[in-house]
Formats: sequence, structure tokens, C-alpha cells
Amino acid sequence: MRVGQLIYIHGGELVQGDPETELDGIAAAGSATCSDLVFAEDAKAVQAALSSECGAIVVTPGLVDRAATVKAVIETLQPRLWFAQAAWLLTLKGRPFQGVHPSATVAATSVLPDHATVGPGAVIGENCVFGSSVWIDAGAMIGDECVLGDRASIRSGAVLGRGVHVGADSRIYPRVVMYPGTILGNDVIVHAGAVLGADGFGYVRDPSTGAYTQFPQQGTLVIEDGVEIGANTTIDRGALGETRIRRGTKIDNLVHIGHNCDIGEDVILVALTGISGSCTVGNGAVLAGQVGLGDHARVGPGVILGGQAGVLSGKTVTNEGLKPGTVLWGTPARPLKQVLREQATLARLARRPAKPSEPKQ
Repeated sequence: MRVGQLIYIHGGELVQGDPETELDGIAAAGSATCSDLVFAEDAKAVQAALSSECGAIVVTPGLVDRAATVKAVIETLQPRLWFAQAAWLLTLKGRPFQGVHPSATVAATSVLPDHATVGPGAVIGENCVFGSSVWIDAGAMIGDECVLGDRASIRSGAVLGRGVHVGADSRIYPRVVMYPGTILGNDVIVHAGAVLGADGFGYVRDPSTGAYTQFPQQGTLVIEDGVEIGANTTIDRGALGETRIRRGTKIDNLVHIGHNCDIGEDVILVALTGISGSCTVGNGAVLAGQVGLGDHARVGPGVILGGQAGVLSGKTVTNEGLKPGTVLWGTPARPLKQVLREQATLARLARRPAKPSEPKQ
């Protein structure tokens, strides 16, 4: 892909070099080749980039002496972000399309577009609709009536149930399972082993026998644009309504989200977080590792829950009355400074010498 094309898509200014410079990958300065893009945010990184074999550098404005190199130099206020945004396009453009492998099975009612790749042993069901340049790896299973957007990629062994929608430029890694009716937006990344849209953990107990009967789990799961879901994470569909993960949220490995949850925009969920059914998490919240939410808990916008914090069932935590960036910790979650004062007080009480016992009568 040419440098000029990347600038047209992502902005920035080419202050030196040729906009026709061809790039097909990204790299660190120490391993870059003449077709790689690197980034630099400080003087030391710039020197490493200039000494490398890279074809282009994206930098903070003013860091490069324009007479110092013949490489293509792109200036932008956020070079790391620009580099990350360019990476997917460069990776995609460097991937040669290979057509449909003879061992793949494609239903007659599903028409593949130009430049599609379908690997060995892949199976595509009836009445599927595909955008241009889709990529389906070996052994992937695409159910009936699925929809894949332009440049969507489905890696080896992934399974898409009936009626699954995957938006443009989304990447589904190996062994992902998406239950029927799951809907993914554009630019969604789902890492290996994730399970999306499984039944929620909801049961009705017969008080006379003690037996449990599953409450119907026939709702949907909607993943909005720009969400990333880590390896072996599980997200249940709604019982009768929907579970929704909103735009830009990033979910780490081994996170569980129960049925009927609503996770806001640009939320961060770190590994081993567990969210029970019918919880709400506001926009921009951060839940650190091993945070636990009881059912019907509510986390307000911008709230930061420190590692292993807990919110009890039905309770609400917000930033109301707190300074921005305040970390909540403990169970029930409360401001970290308050928790530390409580612990210090308990420690002082534990060190206090015991009162002498009363003399025996």
C-alpha cells in the first residue's frame, strides 16, 4: 500500500519522501525492511528509525531534521495511534487472495464475491451473503443465512451459527464460536476460543422438588463497532431481550459477561472479570483484573474499579462527589483511600495490647 493512500485514509502530513513509497508491513526499527512502517515518539526512537532499513517513519511533528533522511516521513500528533490504525490495512493488503479450495463446500445459494478466499475443508451454508474480499480459512464453518461484510476474515476452525452477522474489516480468530443470531459490527476483533451468544445462566426452581428448569434463553447478542474481545472470553446472549457491548469497548482474555448486560462505550474489562446477568456498565468505565459484579449491579460512567473489587447484587457505584480518576476498591467497592484508612485503623487495633483480665472471684 502506498504512503499517500495511508495519509488519505488516516490523515497526517508527508513532510519528506515520496508518497508513492510502497509499504506492506510494520516493524520495530531494529527489524524493519525497506517496505515496513515504523513509528517514533522521541529523539532516541527517531535516531533508531533513521538508522534502520524502514521505508517510512511516522513521528511527532518537529522530531526529524528534514535534511537527515530520504525516507518517507509522516508527521502526526499521535504517531503511535496512526501506526496502529495503519497496521491493519498494511496486514490486509499484504495478504494474497487464493480463491476457493477444491475441498471447500459452498452451498449453491451462497454466491462468493470477487477476490474471496475459502480454505481447505471450509463449509458455507445456504443463503449466505458476503462482501468483497472476504477471507475464510481452513475448516471454518459458516452456517445458513450468515452475512460477512467487506474484508471480514474468519480463521481456522471458527464456527458461525445460523444468521450470524460479521461486519466489514472484522477479524474472527481460530476456534471462535458464535451462536445463532449473534451480530457483530465493523472493525470487531474476536480472539481465539471466545464463545459469543451462548445460553445465559438462568433457571427456575421448583420449590416442591428442588429441581431446576432453564428459563428461556432466546434473546440476542449485539457487538457494536470497534470492540475487541480477548481469547477464551464468554459473552451470553439475552434471555428474552439482548446483551449489548457498545462501541469501542476492549475486553481482555478470560472475561465473562452474563445475559442481559449492557456494557457502555469505550469500557475496559481486564482479565478474569466476571459480570453477572442484567448488569449495566457506563461509558468509559474501567474494571481491573478479577473484578466481580453481582446480578443487576450498575457501574456509572467513568468509574474505575481496582483489581478484585466487588459490587454487590442490585447495588450502584458512581463517581458522584469524587475527584476524576478516583479508584474504587474492596467489596463493597468504595474509594481506595477510604479502604486504606480502614485497614490502617484495623492494624492499629490489632497491635493494641490487650487489657488485663479482671481478677477471679
